[in-house]
Amino acid sequence: MDLLWRLAASALALWVAARLVDGVDVTATTDGGTVATVALVAVVFGVVNAVVKPVVKLLALPLYVLTLGLLTFVVNGLLLWLTGALAEALDIAFRVTGLWPAVLGALVVSVVSWAASLLVGD
Repeated sequence: MDLLWRLAASALALWVAARLVDGVDVTATTDGGTVATVALVAVVFGVVNAVVKPVVKLLALPLYVLTLGLLTFVVNGLLLWLTGALAEALDIAFRVTGLWPAVLGALVVSVVSWAASLLVGD
């Protein structure tokens, strides 16, 4: 059940980022609508965060220390950008058009996910 709440929080966060940030776009597909599209993107985003993020964090650990953690914003943006690229490759209607929209979108996703986790609780 916890996985479904996390998926729903990620989907909500990605939808809010698409609404607020120019360059992060989600469009409705003909077979499922916007909700299905955002849910699929949330699954892809979860897989990217589960598989790629730990490896990147380990390899970039010295840079995290050197930048006092500010590299986190760029890494999260790159992971969102990777999610957009994978979604396009999987023919999911989600697109991230550049690094700065990805960084801003990742910031929005982080804030909304945090707020959603506060509402849902443990």
